[in-house]
Order: sequence, then C-alpha cells, then structure tokens
Amino acid sequence: MLLFTPGPTPVPESVRAAMAKETIHHRTPEFTEIFLDTRNRLKRLLKMQEALMIASTGTGAMEACVTNLCKKKALVINAGKFGERFKKICEAFGIDYLELRYDWDTPAEAADVVEALKKDPDIDAVFVQICESSGGLRHPVEEIAKAAKGVKEEITVVADGITAVGVEPIDTSNIDALITGSQKALMLPPGLSMIGLSDLAVDKIGKGRGFYLNMAAELKKQREGTTAYTAATTLIIGLNEVLSQIESMGIEQLYEDTKKRSEATREALKAIGLNIYPKSPAAAMSAVIDEDAEKIRKLLKTRYDVNLAGGQESLKGRLFRINHMGFIKPYEACWVVNAIELALADIGRITYRGKAAEVFSGRYFQD
Repeated sequence: MLLFTPGPTPVPESVRAAMAKETIHHRTPEFTEIFLDTRNRLKRLLKMQEALMIASTGTGAMEACVTNLCKKKALVINAGKFGERFKKICEAFGIDYLELRYDWDTPAEAADVVEALKKDPDIDAVFVQICESSGGLRHPVEEIAKAAKGVKEEITVVADGITAVGVEPIDTSNIDALITGSQKALMLPPGLSMIGLSDLAVDKIGKGRGFYLNMAAELKKQREGTTAYTAATTLIIGLNEVLSQIESMGIEQLYEDTKKRSEATREALKAIGLNIYPKSPAAAMSAVIDEDAEKIRKLLKTRYDVNLAGGQESLKGRLFRINHMGFIKPYEACWVVNAIELALADIGRITYRGKAAEVFSGRYFQD
C-alpha cells in the first residue's frame, strides 16, 4: 500500500533502522551528543536563532507558542481546521484574540492584517499557517509577516510550518516562531514537535508560562543538551538521521524535487478533468474538490493500493488530498495519478487512456 496522506508520511527504511538500535538513557553523555548535534542541524534547517524539540504532536507546539508568546491579545488567521485550532487554544487559556476568517480555499491578505493591527494596539502576536493542510492552501506568510512588522516592529509572528518545513524555502527574516512536526516532511512517526525561535521571541518568552510547555524551562535545558522532562529519544535519534540525509542530499534539491512533483501532479490531475481546490495551492499536497471524492478514495485503497486523505467538516466526502512531502520516488507519484485516472474510468467518468501518467512524466522529467 502506497501511503500518500499528508501526514503521517512514510518513514524511510534507513531512518527506521536508526531508531531500532538499542535504547539509550536520555540523561547520558551519549544522548547529549546526539541531542546537540540534532539541535544544530535543526537550527540550520529552520534558519532560526534558536530551536526547541518537544515530546508532543504539533498541537503541543502551537499551544506552547500561544501561551508563551502572546502577552496581551492574539490575531488569529483562520482558513481551516488548524487556523481554527489557534483560536481554540486562545479560548482554552482565556487569551483575548481577534480572528480574521477566510474561506478554506482563500489565502489571507496582508492588507487585512495591517488594518487589524492599526485598529487594535493591544494585539502583540500574529498566528498563521504557512500551509493550511485541511484544504491544501498556502498563505502568503512572508508578505504578511513583513507587513505586520511594518506596523509594529516588536510584534511576534508565529507561523505554523508543520506542513511546510522541509517542503519549500521559507523566508524567516520576519518570523519569530516557526513550528513543525515529525510526521510530515521530516518523515518520522508522530510525537515530536519542533519550534524555531528568533531573538525577539526568546526575549519575549521571559520566564515562560505553564509547566510542561514552559518554553523558558525547555530552552534553558536544551541549550545544555538535554530536556526539561523525558526526551523523545527514539524520535530525536530518527530526526538526526533524517536531517543528516537531507543535508547530504542538499535542502535545495529536496525543495526542487518536491516542487516538480507537486506541479507535475496538479497538471496531470487537471488533464483528466479534476479541479484543484485552493486558489493558492501549497507545495506540500494537492487537494482535489470532487463530488465523487469518497468513491475515488475507496477504489484507490481497495483496488490500486493507494491511501489518500479525505476532507473535513463541510469538505468531508468532497475532497481528497495527495501528499508531496518527503523522499517520494517519481514512479510512485506517477502511479498515484495513473491510479486516479483508472478509478475515474471505473466509475464511468472517463475512458482510461494513460493521460495522467503521460502528463506527469512529461512535466516532471522536462529539461
């Protein structure tokens, strides 16, 4: 079965082998060496001054950023389930917020952020997804962050890059906290989240807030090569292996391969009459809006050994999402679009002609 869901993604065999070695204790010099090496690699990947690793899913990192980096009022950009999650975290902790809401297929506009910040001087942190994975949408985060800093230089910009880090270049020059998670482009099992921090964010954390997700406590310990509480040792060892492989390949090569794969997939899907859902698609995945989405997904899984993700809430049963993150071989991605064409033929929508595979290969391997 080909796993083509946008998280969890397949874990490479070499990474599984690294994680399968004998368990070591997290309070030892041996693990400290691995931890510090991983931390340095992570900072290079994120292009941030500091980095934290937390034994939680990405939601834990989102919560840590809300509670530790918003002191007065949050501006939350909501165009899907994960923008909505930032709002729910604010509500859970009684943090005042203003919500900018968009349709799930529509990217946020920097002008709206500027207007909101000018009207409300209490807002001291902006929370936004780079890729809103519930609809496969790419927000113009770099433009939004720059515009926000233009209004208020000391504002904190928090970007959820859970389905963007390791996928495409991200300009972090105006981003203060960059969140990611283990089970996406970093090709690990779920359970480890990571946060890149700017110097401004580190200053704003101060003594931190909370207990387990107190970023000040974690930062102090992680600079020493350990964690405040039990480290996710196996996942950190796996992360070190993944980052080592990415560095050997070259991050720009990974970005280029992912971009080619996503563009070739979308062209192939359009060639067989399918519609891409978001107005600004993210490189991490292709989201297709179609009334036969569930029929197509079921056939792909039961007849063609391809597992895709569906839609949520109002998009449930009307959307399917194809992953582009990680070390995906072009022949695997080509089979996925070919299988989709076969599935469309199975339900009587089209006559199978091998068009999707032809278009994918022509686009991916063009000079």
